[in-house]
Amino acid sequence: MPVSLFHAEYRDYTFGGQHPFSPVRIDMMLDLLMEAGVPLSLVEPPAATDEEILSVHTKAYMDAVMAASEDPSVASEAMGLDTPDNPIVPGFERGARRIVGGTLHGARLIADGSEKRVLQLGGGLHHAMPELASGFCIYNDLAIAIRELTSRGFNVAYIDIDVHHGDGVQRIFYDEEKVLTVSCHESGEYLFPGTGWLHELGRGLGRGFKLNIPFEPFTEGDNYIEVCERLLEPALAYFRPDVLVLQAGADAHFDDPLADLMLSSHSYERLFRLIVELAGTFTGGRLLVTLGGGYSLVVTPRIWALLYLVLFDQPIFEDLPQAWLDRWAAVLGADPPRTLHDPPDSYEAIPRKEEIERHNRLMVQRLQDSVSMLWL
Repeated sequence: MPVSLFHAEYRDYTFGGQHPFSPVRIDMMLDLLMEAGVPLSLVEPPAATDEEILSVHTKAYMDAVMAASEDPSVASEAMGLDTPDNPIVPGFERGARRIVGGTLHGARLIADGSEKRVLQLGGGLHHAMPELASGFCIYNDLAIAIRELTSRGFNVAYIDIDVHHGDGVQRIFYDEEKVLTVSCHESGEYLFPGTGWLHELGRGLGRGFKLNIPFEPFTEGDNYIEVCERLLEPALAYFRPDVLVLQAGADAHFDDPLADLMLSSHSYERLFRLIVELAGTFTGGRLLVTLGGGYSLVVTPRIWALLYLVLFDQPIFEDLPQAWLDRWAAVLGADPPRTLHDPPDSYEAIPRKEEIERHNRLMVQRLQDSVSMLWL
């Protein structure tokens, strides 16, 4: 049975009660699974050490994060701290360090051969740079875990389905041939962080191993999955990874307040099953999964519950437990969904549907044309 990682100190990674990146999302997801009678197998990971954090981040930056966590008045805006995206809450570094430790522990379980499929119930902090906090991300747990895997000789394919471009992970490995990054996100023309274009293909030995799919706003699930399939299978076949790492942000859902893609819960289930299938085909099943973005409290716990059920080969239940609905009523609002999947006809038809789909198909064809010569 796959392993899932969680520690109570993950809740210390918070930017305050009104901030959209809230630990409540994971509490709601776990409570939903428990109330539904799903077996939970939670392992508490160790916190990351200084040395482990310094495998990606600069010492000056780590010291600044630690100092701000103790005394918010010394936070450095030049390092992305104490900004609207990354406000300072005392003690937040403890949670960030524990989350890094969790993702790193998952990577080590896979590298040691102890586990093939690991779900980290947190993390996915893909915007953090070696010397800069960005986009709700302080330490880049993904990059630290990937660095551990590559240091042990593994080729790593990183797939990012968060609606925002995985810019931090891409930048950190931009020159490296042992890491393939594929980011499927809403176009940076419309959305933070404004990067992730087709021409960002890597540099030096890493050229051709950094791939981006900048989807048009209002892209629906069928077209999204079609385009991802067209790119992922040939890219993985060429790269031949030993491990897949998935950042499973839930903010490409049509109801997310911070973005404009139109995936449904059914789209996400298909996407999760596709990733598991790709891991089975290309890495012998080795798959490390983190969470990430997802800012609708009505949606995100349900999407991540689906993720858990798919990864753990559990049956998909539909009716949400009434006790769970009652317990979270104030958070969910007056009329939340009563089922795990979105109700039928949850949103109106997209007026530019055919134009959007045509644009996305041409986009992935352009990307394939760009890398085909590099892959010869």
